[in-house]
Amino acid sequence: MFIAILGRQPEISIAELEAVYGAERVKKISSQAATIDSDNFSIDNLGGTIKCGRVVSRVRSQKSDRHTLLQASKIITEKYTKNLSHSQKKITFGISFYGNKVDPRNIQKIGITLKNSLKKSGVSLRLIPNKTAALSTATSHNNKLGRSEVKIEIIIVRAINGDFLIAESRGTQNINSYTQRDRERPKRDAFVGMLPPKLAQIMINLSGAQSGNYLWDPFCGTGTVLQEATLLSINAYGSDLSDKMVDYTSENMRWLEKTFSTNTAWQVFQADATPVKLTSEQKQQITHIVCETYLGQPFSAPPSPAKLKEVVGNCNHIISEFLKNIHDQIRPESTLCIAVPAWQNQHGQFTHLPLIKSLSKLGYQPITGKKLLYHRPDQVVAREIMVLKPIDMTKTA
Repeated sequence: MFIAILGRQPEISIAELEAVYGAERVKKISSQAATIDSDNFSIDNLGGTIKCGRVVSRVRSQKSDRHTLLQASKIITEKYTKNLSHSQKKITFGISFYGNKVDPRNIQKIGITLKNSLKKSGVSLRLIPNKTAALSTATSHNNKLGRSEVKIEIIIVRAINGDFLIAESRGTQNINSYTQRDRERPKRDAFVGMLPPKLAQIMINLSGAQSGNYLWDPFCGTGTVLQEATLLSINAYGSDLSDKMVDYTSENMRWLEKTFSTNTAWQVFQADATPVKLTSEQKQQITHIVCETYLGQPFSAPPSPAKLKEVVGNCNHIISEFLKNIHDQIRPESTLCIAVPAWQNQHGQFTHLPLIKSLSKLGYQPITGKKLLYHRPDQVVAREIMVLKPIDMTKTA
């Protein structure tokens, strides 16, 4: 069994895990973590999981969290003193705790106890200091924790029922690579929206696309979805209304090929998503559609009711026409994962697109009933993630 530490949007992280490993294998155990009942687990292709580890022990809830932590400390010290006492190499060691507030010094004490125990056996251990109860993703990644037998991170998670799960890290999200793919590519354009590479990767996983499949992004912008797809060995088509965006995507994809040594097939063409007509070859090949649709104009503050009504109506029309147009062009077994806009007011309430309540009239049904909103607390225009399947309209007529 593995444990996953969830990202900033836990519900989206859970949905991604369920799409990749199956809902029956994923169990949310706290606001920050989930377990995955699998013999194999890799964090490298997951956008919503920041750390992962193999569960090595469970400490049943005791009369207080302090007592449970003391028992966990005893188990960790005994286990790793035994495992590492004959090591000929210097050990790098860190501990992260996820759960109720706890003094970082109490987490650090576990490592200090282990270090002193190993010192008696002549084993050198470098302990990474805990400024907070959990080591940051950057600290874990930059120290390569979980990536070799001598670079170890112990992850302790307090479950909702009070049990403590102890896991040995199997790696941390490669935040440097995400930053490189976002900020170092040659063409960026904040005006058309900046889909984060992590979210693009999550959406691809939610769609179920796998290596060898063909994916299409009809609103490709600067090509984030295409780049993440090709890194997963998924063939990709991209199209955009703007010739400028077609050029930007092409340049970014050539940069990606050179920088990351990819050789997956991709193609970009100019097309308006609402009347676009796919070629017979594209209709045959494409099995997944992943895109951030038209989000409307950006807002730094909630718009007036009249302005919001205008923007909602405009976005709703464009996206509805897009969905209607492609319905009869895509394969019946196709899956769509699309990001549509939702608008947050000053009270944290959201206005959603009207089309969401009439998807069946457009020829689609949602795969999951979960509402997946990707946003920052102060962000006006959020992304609402929908995973859809086309339905046979002749049977509903």
